Amino acid sequence: MNRYLTAHDWILAGVWLIAGLVATVLLRFLLRWLGKHATRTRWSGDDVLVDALRALVPVAAITGGVAAAAATLPLTGKVNHTVNQILTVLVMLAATITVARVLAGLVRAVTQSRSGVAGSASIFVNITRVVVLAIGCLVVLQTLGISIAPLLTALGVGGLAVALALQDTLANLFAGIHILASKTIQPGDYIRLTSGEEGYVVDINWRNTVVRNLSNNLVIIPNAQLSSTNMTNYSRPEQEMTLMVQVGVGYDSDLEHVERVTSEVVTEVMTEIEGAMPEHEPAIRFHTFGDSRISFTVILGVGEFSDQYRIKHEFIKRLHKRYRLEGIRIPSPARTVALQQNGVAIPPQRDGSLSLP
Repeated sequence: MNRYLTAHDWILAGVWLIAGLVATVLLRFLLRWLGKHATRTRWSGDDVLVDALRALVPVAAITGGVAAAAATLPLTGKVNHTVNQILTVLVMLAATITVARVLAGLVRAVTQSRSGVAGSASIFVNITRVVVLAIGCLVVLQTLGISIAPLLTALGVGGLAVALALQDTLANLFAGIHILASKTIQPGDYIRLTSGEEGYVVDINWRNTVVRNLSNNLVIIPNAQLSSTNMTNYSRPEQEMTLMVQVGVGYDSDLEHVERVTSEVVTEVMTEIEGAMPEHEPAIRFHTFGDSRISFTVILGVGEFSDQYRIKHEFIKRLHKRYRLEGIRIPSPARTVALQQNGVAIPPQRDGSLSLP
């Protein structure tokens, strides 16, 4: 100390501390007000920015109050230098965390806007957050007077050993980056692997891909395995798809009547069932003379993969009901068996049974 502390010094320091606390409270109210207005805008970046500032602004206000209070006290040069370093480190750490939150939030918003609202690609978010935090820590060390050159040299030398020890982890990391960069799979897509796993892609992180199947269970697939297997993506190049339903009618049916009735049922289903595509032109194609029926295919349009089950269910129910009302017969498989005894055919009885002598 250059001189003894007086009551005036304590009062002035207390005023600055109270001013910092009051500024913190006022700024928190201001950020809360800005957050309510940010939620009303279409751009999600302002929400991310306001949310990130909620961590930086209070720390900066309190730190400013403490710095002003320390400046009014007759501290020695060494103590004053230590206090300034501590406050600087606190502000730099808060700023680093804020920048990491802002950039990670913007990356998340961009990935969600490109891949749909159903999922997120946390691999880019995590990479952004780790890079920003690492740079911030290096800057803090340099500010404290700690040379980071030996640390960078050690990291470069030890990087090879770490890479050899984490071969599987790095393979999954780069496989996940390749999957997202090539846009073969995006969160929200419905995929099916040749090994049988299928479902909606929920997330692609640094190690694995999370898939939610239709039974609402999560399937965890390593990124390296996913990138090396054959799969079908039912959401690319477009989410809409066609559904083919196989139907058969008896040989005694009027095919023109069958086509007209089936088309009416298709139109009814396409306009009333959620997930159907009324603008999709349905098609009815006869294709096979079967053993007991004439088979044809009805092609429907559905919005996405999971909609096909509900639409197919309603279509079959309504088509069966309409065929019964119209007298259109859907025959069951039948076989005609001819029996002979001593080279003479045995005629069937009137009820269709065979009488053996």
